[in-house]
Amino acid sequence: MTTPLTTASEVNDWTAEGQRYLMNTGRRAPITIVRGEGSRVWDDTGKTYLDFLAGLAVLALGHSSPVVLEALRRQGEELILVADTVWSVPQVKLAKRLTELSGMHKVFFCNGGAEANEAALKIARKYGKLHKEGAFEVISTDNSFHGRTMGATAATGTAKYREPFEPLVPGFSFVPFGDIEAIKAATTAATCAVIIEPIQGEAGINIPPDGYLIELRQWCDEQNMALILDEVQTGIGRTGKMFAFEHEGIKPDILTLAKALGGGVPVAATLVNEKFDVFEPGDHGNTFGGNNLMTSVALAVIDYIVDNDLIEESATRGEYMLAKLRSLEDRYEFVKEARGRGLMCAIELDNGKAGDVMQVCLENGLIMGQVRDHVLRMLPPLTVTTDEIDEAIAILDRALASVE
Repeated sequence: MTTPLTTASEVNDWTAEGQRYLMNTGRRAPITIVRGEGSRVWDDTGKTYLDFLAGLAVLALGHSSPVVLEALRRQGEELILVADTVWSVPQVKLAKRLTELSGMHKVFFCNGGAEANEAALKIARKYGKLHKEGAFEVISTDNSFHGRTMGATAATGTAKYREPFEPLVPGFSFVPFGDIEAIKAATTAATCAVIIEPIQGEAGINIPPDGYLIELRQWCDEQNMALILDEVQTGIGRTGKMFAFEHEGIKPDILTLAKALGGGVPVAATLVNEKFDVFEPGDHGNTFGGNNLMTSVALAVIDYIVDNDLIEESATRGEYMLAKLRSLEDRYEFVKEARGRGLMCAIELDNGKAGDVMQVCLENGLIMGQVRDHVLRMLPPLTVTTDEIDEAIAILDRALASVE
C-alpha cells in the first residue's frame, strides 16, 4: 500500500487553499494529484487513478515520461531560452521536422492552441488584404472550440464561450459541422478563410462525414480562401495518423498544433503552405514561443512517437478501445452511441447523467472527461496498454450500472 504523502486534514486544506487563491475558471474534483507515471497518477492520500484524460490530450507519452525528462535535463543544462533576434538550433530542428512530416512550408512557434489559432487568423486576414481585395471574414462551425483569447473565442462556435465577452472581434459566422453546402452558402466575396477541427473534440468527439474535408479543400481552392485546420487536439498521433487530415488525403493551407506536441510542456505551432507564407518582420511574435527548452522537448517527443510506431499503436489501441465502448451500447439502453478515431473516443448518453457517471468513475480510480451534460470522452496517452484500457472500461461499466 502506498504511504500517504500528507494527512487527511492537509488534503482538505489544499482544496480550501485552491478555492481561496485560484480564479474560478473551471470545475475541479476535490482531489489533489501529486505524482504521475505512465497512464497513472496518485493523489496526496496515496490513492491511484488511471488518467484517461492525459492533461486534455497533452501527455502523449504519459506522465513523467523518461523521454521528456531527459530532454528537459539535457537542454536545461545547455540553454533554456534565447531571444528570437538570433537563431535557435532546437527551434530550427523542430520546424524542419514538422514541415517534413506535414508537407507544409514554414512554422511559427508559440505556447498554446489559442495562440496558434490567433496566428492562423492573422495570416488568413493578411492574405485576404494582400490577395483578395481586403477579404477578412472567417467561417467557423457550430459547437467548435478554438481557444480562449479574444480572436480564438470569436472563432468558437459555442455560444456560452462567446457571449460573456461580446462584443468580440467581428467577421465570424457559424454553420453546421459536416455540412459542406452550408459552408458554400455562407461564403461571400469577403470570406478569407474557413477554420475547422477535423474532429470536434470539446464538442464530444464529433466526426464529419467521409469526404467532407475533401469537398471543403476543393471549395477553398475554388474561392481562393484559406483552409485552416485546428489540429490542436487531433494532431501528433492522437487519431491514428500523425495529423488527422491524413485520413482524407488532403493538406490544409494553415495548420495549428499544440497539446501533444510537447508531451506535457507548453509549445504550439502554426504551419503554412507556401501560398500563405505572408508574415513579414513585425507582423507577429511571441516572447516565449519556440524557446530552446520547449522545442527540444517537442522534437524528442515527436522522434520517439515516430521511431517507436506509436501512431500505428494509437490506431490499433484506439480500435480496441472503441470496440469495448461499443459493447456498452448493447448493455445499457441509455448509452446512445460510442464513437471515436484512434485514441480519441467518447460515449454519448441520452439520460443527461454524464456528470454522475464521471463522478463514480473518479471514486473508483478513473479520470475521464465530461463534455456537455451527455458526453464523456477518453483521451489516454499514446502509450496506453490494452490491460489499462480493459481496466478503464470495467470501471466505466460499473459506473454506468450505478446510474441505470
